[in-house]
Amino acid sequence: MDKRREICYSDELNDEFSTAQITPVKIDENYRYDRTGGTSGVLRFILYRLVATPLAFLYTKLVLRHRTENRKLLKPYRRIGYFMYGNHTSNYGDPLMPNMFAFPKDVYFVVHPNNVSMPVLGKINRYIGAMPLPDTLGAARNFKACMEKQIKAGHCVVIYPEAHIWPYYTKIRPFPDTSFGYPVKLDTPVFCFTNTYQKRRFSKKPRIVTYIDGPFTADGSLPKAERIKKLRDDVYGTMCERAKNSNVEYVKYIKI
Repeated sequence: MDKRREICYSDELNDEFSTAQITPVKIDENYRYDRTGGTSGVLRFILYRLVATPLAFLYTKLVLRHRTENRKLLKPYRRIGYFMYGNHTSNYGDPLMPNMFAFPKDVYFVVHPNNVSMPVLGKINRYIGAMPLPDTLGAARNFKACMEKQIKAGHCVVIYPEAHIWPYYTKIRPFPDTSFGYPVKLDTPVFCFTNTYQKRRFSKKPRIVTYIDGPFTADGSLPKAERIKKLRDDVYGTMCERAKNSNVEYVKYIKI
């Protein structure tokens, strides 16, 4: 268990503070992204809906004491696919919480290949929504095809644009606009969620309170590159404002 209460950093874009030591598999054209049909679809339903979803509910409520604000914003989009962008601050909560506030949608996550490389959990993750970033052009085509299929099916695709986990961090780190090209290309609504850390009465560990905002849409009057940048800036600015709701610093981050 990670018991660090102070973490020193130098690079907000690239420093990684997850304690997991994993050798990632290569994600090439042979990696199977789509596991929704046939026997794979049955296995996905069992693992995702009958096992992972109930466990996620229990963990987020009983351990994280998680609460969501503004979930009503998602209700009109229950049959429409969308992207969600969030801050990456919880090793165990980040793969679970979006499944709760986006429920009953199926949720897919754009992840680092580490997440599908673990001996047992990695194989399970492949069936419950992990979409690892590709390493080859052939894999990139399959990755984009799978993402487009899930959006058209009315599902939710979650992206953590900060990329690296900073446990309990209470601000929003700068992130590039690269991943915002997906919703611009697919002309898809975007929501953001900001995980904040707030005091609990009877515990030193804070409660996670998530604020949902959106929808954000790309400005069709702008050239593509500017549309992507503006969409990113709108999401980033909103998340920075929401992050001010954190009222406790459980882990102190020190810049060196």
